[in-house]
Amino acid sequence: MNDKNQIGENDDYYVENGLIVFTKAYHLKRGDCCGSGCRHCPYGFNRKDKQPVSMSWSGGKDSASALCRIVNSGQYEVVNLHTVIGEETRRVSLHGVPETLIEAQAQALNLPLTKLYLKTADNHDAYVKLMSDFYYQIRNEGIEGIVFGDIFLEDLKIFRETLLKQADMIPVFPLWKLDSPSILQDFIQAGFKTVICSADAALFDRPLLGTTIDHFFLDSLPPGIDPCGENGEFHTFVYDGPIFNNRVEFELGSVVKRSYSFNKRNEDGTVQACTSSFWFQDLLPLKTS
Repeated sequence: MNDKNQIGENDDYYVENGLIVFTKAYHLKRGDCCGSGCRHCPYGFNRKDKQPVSMSWSGGKDSASALCRIVNSGQYEVVNLHTVIGEETRRVSLHGVPETLIEAQAQALNLPLTKLYLKTADNHDAYVKLMSDFYYQIRNEGIEGIVFGDIFLEDLKIFRETLLKQADMIPVFPLWKLDSPSILQDFIQAGFKTVICSADAALFDRPLLGTTIDHFFLDSLPPGIDPCGENGEFHTFVYDGPIFNNRVEFELGSVVKRSYSFNKRNEDGTVQACTSSFWFQDLLPLKTS
């Protein structure tokens, strides 16, 4: 059933079959083409054949928002999801989400999942090699691009573009430079459900872990915290939404606090040793009798 809402010419989007469709007015306010092949694009983007892509999938809200927009555009064929998982922990590192729940998400989305196992290392080289090898492999299989949920981190975008260029692939950034509060508002309005699975202990208290993000969460965020957690303030696990065939069932386990040491390069080129602590909410697949 088509549940398209009535809209005015100045509205930014409407919801059709549970998916967000941006209007021409919205795209004109954005100011440029995002390259996602949006239905009402006023910038002349046109592609007759769907471009095969793989979705970089963390299991969180930004991945889900990006996937929703890509599916809705009608311009891309999402061939699969791919997720980097710790070889030793069998979890998504920054989210702490277990491999089994990522598998459950893929099943609910009816998309194949490629799991990329990353060994623990003291530097970034292992990750670069893992991703480079994967990009070359899927390019040879006919996949032309990778979809990311990044919003505004320029250095991360450049890093991804550089790796993909070496494999003769294109990056697709459906959320790039969009307004973070609007992304989260649209996400909630569309009917997605996402739970906070990890958070910076310097910014959030323990009771926040395991709660589902809603409009109250957005309105109560302290100044300086990006509503989408783009600076790494918090991470989430999506368990339901308009692109899911079924809800991913889970139960809350314990909350733990872990500290990490890392080196930060300052603007003057000096390297600074840093430590940060994060809360992690364990999410457990719901046991069935």
